[in-house]
Amino acid sequence: APDQPPAPPAIASQSGGCGVAGGRMTDTRRRVKVYTLNEDRQWDDRGTGHVSSCYVERLKGMSLLVRAESDGSLLLESKINPNTAYQKQQDTLIVWSEAENYDLALSFQEKAGCDEIWEKICQVQGKDPSVDITQDLVDESEEERFDDMSSPGLELPSCELSRLEEIAELVASSLPSPLRREKLALALENEGYIKKLLEIFHVCEDLENIEGLHHLYEIIKGIFLLNRTALFEVMFSEECIMDVIGCLEYDPSLSQSRKHREFLTKTAKFKEVIPISDPELKQKIHQTYRVQYIQDMVLPTPSVFEENMLSTLHSFIFFNKVEIVGMLQEDEKFLTDLFAQLTDEATDEEKRQELVNFLKEFCAFSQTLQPQNRDAFFKTLSNMGILPALEVILGMDDPQVRSAATDIFSYLVEYNPSMVREFVMQEAQQNDDDILLINLIIEHMICDTDPELGGAVLLMGLLRTLVDPENMLATANKTEKTEFLGFFYKHCMHVLTAPLLANTTEDKPSKDDFQTAQLLALILELLTFCVEHHTYHIKNYIINKDILRRVLVLMASKHAFLALCALRFKRKIIGLKDEFYNRYIMKSFLFEPVVKAFLNNGSRYNLMNSAIIEMFEFIRVEDIKSLTAHVIENYWKALEDVDYVQTFKGLKLRFEQQRERQDNPKLDSMRSILRNHRYRRDARTLEDEEEMWFNTDEDDMEDGEAVVPPSDKTKNDEDIMDPISKFMERKKLKESEEKEVLLKTNLSGRQSPSFKLSFSSGTKSNLTSQSSASNLPGSPGSPGSPGSPGSPGSVSKSTSQMAAITTK
Repeated sequence: APDQPPAPPAIASQSGGCGVAGGRMTDTRRRVKVYTLNEDRQWDDRGTGHVSSCYVERLKGMSLLVRAESDGSLLLESKINPNTAYQKQQDTLIVWSEAENYDLALSFQEKAGCDEIWEKICQVQGKDPSVDITQDLVDESEEERFDDMSSPGLELPSCELSRLEEIAELVASSLPSPLRREKLALALENEGYIKKLLEIFHVCEDLENIEGLHHLYEIIKGIFLLNRTALFEVMFSEECIMDVIGCLEYDPSLSQSRKHREFLTKTAKFKEVIPISDPELKQKIHQTYRVQYIQDMVLPTPSVFEENMLSTLHSFIFFNKVEIVGMLQEDEKFLTDLFAQLTDEATDEEKRQELVNFLKEFCAFSQTLQPQNRDAFFKTLSNMGILPALEVILGMDDPQVRSAATDIFSYLVEYNPSMVREFVMQEAQQNDDDILLINLIIEHMICDTDPELGGAVLLMGLLRTLVDPENMLATANKTEKTEFLGFFYKHCMHVLTAPLLANTTEDKPSKDDFQTAQLLALILELLTFCVEHHTYHIKNYIINKDILRRVLVLMASKHAFLALCALRFKRKIIGLKDEFYNRYIMKSFLFEPVVKAFLNNGSRYNLMNSAIIEMFEFIRVEDIKSLTAHVIENYWKALEDVDYVQTFKGLKLRFEQQRERQDNPKLDSMRSILRNHRYRRDARTLEDEEEMWFNTDEDDMEDGEAVVPPSDKTKNDEDIMDPISKFMERKKLKESEEKEVLLKTNLSGRQSPSFKLSFSSGTKSNLTSQSSASNLPGSPGSPGSPGSPGSPGSVSKSTSQMAAITTK
């Protein structure tokens, strides 16, 4: 049952009544205010309306309905529960608990209306309407909640050393009951009781009265759990706070007292990086630090039941921080001095570190501000020149200073990326590329010494935010996307891709340690994001700088995650179905590293196998004609034996259909379908292919075919295909010999070790020049079939058989 609500509202009577449909009465008898009890145990007014009782089908029972006086909307719909304790108070109030922490009250304008509804409630519960409470109360503490607030307040024992145990018991017994807690808090406020307790604390310490100190610990801890701002203001005042911390040192559950006061007075030093002239501000900073210390270090971790009892303590700290930020923000001299010293070359390293740490903490405090106040905060910092200051700091040698500066930069980017973009575009007009703010950020990312690259991951996230067109502004005069991306690709992209290009000059990564692989994976992730969101900027960059070929060198990395990142980058490009990209891929034979990786992966059924097959499947399903022709013409010999999926045979079928339509464009479609039937695998494939056939334009076909550069193709076809066919002959001969050695064991489905040797010891693939296609090795196709008739993972050959082949 709930606390006592306020007295019935004085609702002015209306002549003539409301006369509104929907359950509202035409007289004032059933005019009520609805109240709910909030978390602070205060009654909130939910509105005025008219109450009625009727059967509600949805709730399956008689219910109380209150419709708003203003618009007829439903303020309350509450089923009269047979087991709920309803209470009638002061003739015009009905109070009850709807749920464990949800109390309701109806305050009637007239006694007659209250009696009417009360009779309905009693009727449902089978009670005599003469009672004031419809159910027996469970225990004494619940009964207390019905006590009138006008009943006498709590009387505290006199504050004496001999009565500390009694006081501790009174505090402990009051905590479970909201009403008793309220009365205890009022008594403590009115009688100046806390200061008297702290005087006794000094006496106990002087007398070394441990028992008394233990009681004081319990009393002070209990006062914290009363959750009252008025009490906290007394306890956290300059004269009381250290004594309160002293009381909390004597925890009875610990064998020895803690030394919190010693830490706060001797160890913790207040560093005034810039002198603070305002004594009130200085006092507020001290107080906030100490209260935060009490919350984090002194008070024991609250139990589940006590968690909500410390909400006012959290609020106290929160509002103190808001106040500190506001006072510092208004002190222009303070901020001017701060930024002047930060950027002054004469400032020594230790001092600069303190200044940067202060600024970082200042920005962290700002996260507690309301949005409009945070706007003003960052605007002030921007006007003070925080971005030029960060540029200076990030160029310094001290890693701790740079780390703190990076954190400050992250606050700015998350708050307003456009502000950061505008600054870096302006500074590009005066400064060289290597000292631009974004390039400094990229360099710190690349040079992160953390083995797990924690800092690099954070910085990559910030860069991604800065280059994301989704959060860029577009106004009538300018488009931020066009301007900023033009700037980024001209001044910054070469810095970002430098590690990638430096590591891929050969046909395999020159450095392949874990940390380098992680860094390259991060760079690739951002480049993949750019392919998806930046259209022509990234397209020009990739094609002009031959980026995709360099990225695919990483397919040879021993780190699977990096090889997959490289593959994902290519897959994103192919997914765009852009013929500019397609022509670039075909001209440079950029499927070769992918086919190599596929064949080297062998019969292992893993992510690499699935991802490569998915890429070719996408080309087949989307019917990308130019790429289909390129793959079949150059790599079919290497892929034709893969039969655990139908992808490659499906690609061949597509290719043959294209050729057929090119040679005979006016063939009857029905005959074409029948003729194609001999290439089909099953009925379902037939339907898919048929649909594709009819949905494709002949003009599109011709356009698609024309994309393949005929001169290059003719020149290179024989060079590429000849080594593949020679290898396949050698492979077949070798396989027939192995079958005899291994008792005619069928190894057609696996990749033999001689395969891998053919890559490593064969002609070196010249991947560094687009023009040297004639030097391409025996092929992506030189390795034989990776497939087996089952799934890739279903090859049932033992390792001993494999060893036998290797030995042979």
